[in-house]
Amino acid sequence: MYINRFKHTLILVFVSLLLSGSAFAKPADELEGDVDFAIKEFDRGTIGGADYLSKVKGYLVIPSVIKGGLIIGGEYGEGALRIDGQTQHYYSMTSASVGYQVGVQVYTVIIAFITEASLNNFIRSDGWEAGVDGSIAISNWGAGRDITTISYEKPIVAFVYGHKGFMASASIEGTKFQRIIPQ
Repeated sequence: MYINRFKHTLILVFVSLLLSGSAFAKPADELEGDVDFAIKEFDRGTIGGADYLSKVKGYLVIPSVIKGGLIIGGEYGEGALRIDGQTQHYYSMTSASVGYQVGVQVYTVIIAFITEASLNNFIRSDGWEAGVDGSIAISNWGAGRDITTISYEKPIVAFVYGHKGFMASASIEGTKFQRIIPQ
């Protein structure tokens, strides 16, 4: 009984930290290294990954999204928006949810802005929300398939990969993106 209560308390504290965001703030140089590594992993894990990113108007890389929950859940991550391969701004990604969920998971998200309009709307926003301020297609590319040959109908495409941990879900609908200034 005490162990279960301890687990529940620990998970609630963890979710609170996720939602606060400040518990995971990183220095800019460390965040840049993590973003570079995430892009290399994306390129290694997909055919045409680097070529695809070179053709979009910009892309947001969140190298480590930490998601956890027990009925009440949350997720948090920090990353960089790159245009022409150069970091322009830093962003945090947060969301909260209620429902049947249990576990902790870490994964990487790359959001590609296909059109200039979608990129500009994202940059100009003050607290952009996926699914409300912009419709995002979640890419389900298969191993061995060149992603440069896939045609997406939406102006924003998200790639979610590198899942570690146990939690079933890969949705970013309702997730808030906020511009940040790293340490």
